[in-house]
Amino acid sequence: MELSLTAQPALTGYREALDYLFARTTGGFKFGLERTRELLVRLGNPEARYPSLHVAGTNGKGSSVATMAAVLAAAGRRVATYTSPHLIDFRERMVVDGQMIPADDVVSFISRYTPLVEEIGASFFEATTAMAFDYFARAGADVAVIEAGLGGRLDSTNVLDPIVAGVTSIGLDHTEYLGSTLDEIAREKAGIFKPGRAAVIGETNPRIRVLLARHAEQHGASSVRLSTEEVRLENVDVGASGTVCEVEWKGQRLRLTTPLAGRHQAANLAFAMTMLDAAGPPFSASAESWAAALPTVRIPGRFQRAGRFILDVAHNPAGVEVLVQTMRAVAPPEPIVVLLCVLRDKDWREMIRVLSGVAARFVLTMAPTAPASRAWDLDEAAAFARDTGREVDTVPDFREAIARAETGAGSVLVTGSFHTVGDAMSLLPLATKPG
Repeated sequence: MELSLTAQPALTGYREALDYLFARTTGGFKFGLERTRELLVRLGNPEARYPSLHVAGTNGKGSSVATMAAVLAAAGRRVATYTSPHLIDFRERMVVDGQMIPADDVVSFISRYTPLVEEIGASFFEATTAMAFDYFARAGADVAVIEAGLGGRLDSTNVLDPIVAGVTSIGLDHTEYLGSTLDEIAREKAGIFKPGRAAVIGETNPRIRVLLARHAEQHGASSVRLSTEEVRLENVDVGASGTVCEVEWKGQRLRLTTPLAGRHQAANLAFAMTMLDAAGPPFSASAESWAAALPTVRIPGRFQRAGRFILDVAHNPAGVEVLVQTMRAVAPPEPIVVLLCVLRDKDWREMIRVLSGVAARFVLTMAPTAPASRAWDLDEAAAFARDTGREVDTVPDFREAIARAETGAGSVLVTGSFHTVGDAMSLLPLATKPG
């Protein structure tokens, strides 16, 4: 789509607006904060008009954001959340008071600010971040919970001066951009810590936790809060209805239940509790408030069950490890068929190896929304999957792959990427979809 730098494009519909915005993904990732800062300055610095909490990490960001948002909303706050990527609708990325940004607002922003976006040379994510921050201000958000997109130090969201910044966990992902070791990735994620602001760390690996704490101190954080030390977890029990755990926190002993399933969700809960406590009044919550608000937590695509289907956006080996642990804890009906599509720049071999621990059969496919430039080689993936000793079907057509996976399955696990889960959600008759 060719757009003039001087003439405002005739964007009359939501789909046309998104076509323009997504066209800005073709240049790859752009690191650096200067373009986002310039956009926000020209918009009047909307991000300064509400307090924000900033979250980075390899895994656990989405669950932690959803948990904090639920607790803040239960306390009567008008909460904004910025997350990525989306599953079905772009508008899932920016939500205020439980409602996605209206389509008309997306169209209006892109129509009005296209010349500015092009003048600055902003990327898709930079323009989207500016759109979100601007919308949150106009929508009257009391507080925003912001998830970093890629990394932290040079991620567009790092223009924020949050009241608290936290890193959930560190794993090997996006190594081509963030570094090939956990230490290098930790350094990038720790880039969100700010002088004079509290830093929260949820990492469970002691060595990486110490490294993150050291980075937080070097960044001048006002305090360094470790959720593993502040919130003691015991008797974690994972079942079909979610995760139950005993929590020792601030001299109190609680039994808390989150509808999010998985042992890792207990650690995510501890991180979220520490984040809000570090944010201080009026955002910190009592033990009773946590117990009352947790049942309202909702996040599509995280061990979401619909009939015999289980959908989970695990898209790296660490995510798949915890997914397999959750599958074993929940013990869904067998045989388990894994419907899988992974982007080729991920460690799909390790993901297949781990998934083979629960899979009776693999159905390997191509998610329709997955970028063609990142599409995996089905024949290569199938050959590797067969070496695990599992039966393997290769079905390029996604709709046909869903039908093939369901045939003879006790449970169908759909995973591998946000694209895979989002495309499945758009086809399956799910009771709960985003928005």
